[in-house]
Amino acid sequence: MTTAYRTPWPGRPSDRRDEPPARPDPHSAEDDGDDQRWGERLQDAVAAADAPDAVFALSHRGRRTVRSGGTAAPPAHPRDTLRYEIGSATKTFTGLLLAGLTDSGRVSAGDPAAALLDGGRPAGPAPATLAHLVTHTAGLPALPAGFHRRALPAWRSNPYGRYPDALVIDAFLRHRPRHRPGTRWRYSNFGVAVLGHALAAATGTPWEDLVTGRLLRPLALRGTALRADGPGLDATGHTKDGTRTVPAFDAGGFQAAGAVRATPHDLLTFLEAHLDPARSPELSGALEAVRVPVLRRGHGHRHVHTVAWFRHPTDAGPLYFHSGATLGQQAFLGFRPDTGTALAAVCTRRFRARDPFLATAYALLAGE
Repeated sequence: MTTAYRTPWPGRPSDRRDEPPARPDPHSAEDDGDDQRWGERLQDAVAAADAPDAVFALSHRGRRTVRSGGTAAPPAHPRDTLRYEIGSATKTFTGLLLAGLTDSGRVSAGDPAAALLDGGRPAGPAPATLAHLVTHTAGLPALPAGFHRRALPAWRSNPYGRYPDALVIDAFLRHRPRHRPGTRWRYSNFGVAVLGHALAAATGTPWEDLVTGRLLRPLALRGTALRADGPGLDATGHTKDGTRTVPAFDAGGFQAAGAVRATPHDLLTFLEAHLDPARSPELSGALEAVRVPVLRRGHGHRHVHTVAWFRHPTDAGPLYFHSGATLGQQAFLGFRPDTGTALAAVCTRRFRARDPFLATAYALLAGE
């Protein structure tokens, strides 16, 4: 799909409609009424998700409301304290990391990825840059050539785990795009995975350490990780019908595209930082940058993208969101600066046709 209209990136918003809302006033009776109404709406959303486990966590002008439940028996630990696989919503972390590294001068969005991954390689006349990778305009397919063949033996359990870092990098360096980078949009787990490896190479820091040092620690996300640690801490995924469990997701060489697992409370903390960047000094520039539209596409340029988020209009201001799924779990993350509202929703059931989960979560935030 042809792309159109790019703004300089990264940058800080010149449109003050995205200004974070005022800090909440002291507790009032009206707040109690809002909390009760939100609690009822969230509980209805949990029921609508129709999943073994579901948590809907909302922050509205600094006040949190969390509801959980499910069709399965309650786990040993409260559902809202478990870590959930967020799949492609990991890309919001990766986009923020890239924005932070560019804001600090460690990398440039225009750096050719191949030159970072293979120091002896000339950039060429039209290289795929870090900006191309994060905006899905690098001319890459959704997955590398040969991925399906290699993943097939574990297709219903952990296909990505069979495709390690070295294969992702090699597939990228061998790839010859059919279209000039920057001219077509195609959603690509492959591209964002390559971005993660390029950032690790550029900084000389393993991906997990980079994410921990640059994002998790500054935002105090102590309930967030990039791999499962065994029973007790992590929610268990299920098949489409919610009756059979599936193994914990292994992202293999695609960590930057889908490895994050986090508690609902940590996901709210992450989203609240986007609502009020000034409260996170180490990342304030990056948190502002990831709100800026960098790409418009589709008929009438209706589809708007930032470095990390899909952006839709509402009557009062923009809504930012990203969803994700693994073989046994789903997630929705979104926030609205105009109302000071953020929503993190997770469930432990694989996506299915006419799935109610994402539609319920989006409608809850859009109709706020």
